[in-house]
Amino acid sequence: MHLASLSLYIIAVSAVTIMPGPTMLLALNNGAHGGKRIAACGIAGAALSDLILIAAVGCGLGALLIASEQLFTLVKWIGAAYLLYLAYGLWRAPVGPIQTDTASEKPLSGRAAFVRSLLVALSNPKGLLFFSAFLPQFIRPEGGIAAQYITLALVTALIDIALMSVYAVGGHHAMRLLSNQAMRWLNRGCAGMLAGLAVALSLYRRSETH
Repeated sequence: MHLASLSLYIIAVSAVTIMPGPTMLLALNNGAHGGKRIAACGIAGAALSDLILIAAVGCGLGALLIASEQLFTLVKWIGAAYLLYLAYGLWRAPVGPIQTDTASEKPLSGRAAFVRSLLVALSNPKGLLFFSAFLPQFIRPEGGIAAQYITLALVTALIDIALMSVYAVGGHHAMRLLSNQAMRWLNRGCAGMLAGLAVALSLYRRSETH
């Protein structure tokens, strides 16, 4: 893969990724309420989803999702329902430092944060459709196809890790600087955006990718 093509890919993916999507909002919330370890686990889950989705595109599953109306609709509604579930949880989430001993509400574990971020990304068909339409433009047929997909997958994961870390650090500092009331509104703001993304996903149609 040429350096110019790779540089263009990095710029394009960074521009798309930096927008506050579901995994970015979770990174922000994990940084605010879970601390560095919980945020890191959530980021790892989202980065793994990049590797899985791009591997799926390389194996042709993206084309299958595009071709099958029933499969697309099923994945779309599962993703929208899961985002609404997370939005409800964030809306009701307690504010203030998380207690690790006898808290009335069990704090999010690293494993739960990892799985949550992974499922959010994998249950959103827009990610697979995006990679299916976007990645082939940077693949050179005369080169090693597998090696190019691996390179793009690793680069995408690293971009996600870097940008989600910025969100997580921002959330961590917000927890230290904002009042409990302000943190409650931050939670509810994230919940509202997740709910909005769920509605947008439910209205999403495959024709929009053509």
